[in-house]
Amino acid sequence: MDICRRNNVTVTGPASAPVVVLAHGFGCDQNMWRLVVPALSERYRVVLFDYVGAGGSDLSAWDPERYASLDGYARDVVEVCEALELEEAVFVGHSVSAMVGVLAAQAAPERIGALVMVGPSPCYIDDEGYRGGFTAADIDELLESLESNYLGWSAAMAPVIMGNPDRPELGQELTNSFCATDPDIARVFARTTFLSDSRDDLKGVTVPTLVLECSQDAIAPREVGAYVHAAIPSSRLVTLDATGHCPQLSAPEATTEAILAFLESRQ
Repeated sequence: MDICRRNNVTVTGPASAPVVVLAHGFGCDQNMWRLVVPALSERYRVVLFDYVGAGGSDLSAWDPERYASLDGYARDVVEVCEALELEEAVFVGHSVSAMVGVLAAQAAPERIGALVMVGPSPCYIDDEGYRGGFTAADIDELLESLESNYLGWSAAMAPVIMGNPDRPELGQELTNSFCATDPDIARVFARTTFLSDSRDDLKGVTVPTLVLECSQDAIAPREVGAYVHAAIPSSRLVTLDATGHCPQLSAPEATTEAILAFLESRQ
């Protein structure tokens, strides 16, 4: 199978430059990164892709069993890195992809040399001594609503996830992205995302890691960023002056600046 075609891989920037891989979150595709790519690609080789089932990926490669766990998405990442013969790449994962990056780095440590986590959450459900932002009942209700009326759920939830109610065009873009995803595929990815618990996996992260959080985020509250930072000894935590769960769209300049500062600190 042609992995680059399967995952709709695109590459930009100087061929000999260090590599940055940008990975999208649930209900999105690589287009979510378009506002940060120009600045990154001036100095870095930027790799973008769509997970199987998203964007311009090969939908015939979709396998509900494979993608019923985050390991399936991590395999996508590893296979893309292998196809491009990447070594020591910096993996930038948005939302659930932050934890996918953790798994990919553990599965193929020679491929990923650093992590940037944008709005990460290792577990969305509150637990004793841990605040994920949602009760188990909240998640059950969210998934039930999504599964019964995906388009209605998308229209209601996307603006909440995006935040920035004074900029409704951002919420509309996320709504459109959600609605462009096949509902059957979205249902599987949603369950995989919101029922995942990767807290134990954080202990195995040994590569340099940047944790990027927003000052207000309905999906990943500040307590989650603090938890991830504390769990990864090699990490640094940066709080962006931005709101919502998608700062690469709502605050692209600040997001790009933070990523570039981290990249340049490694050289």
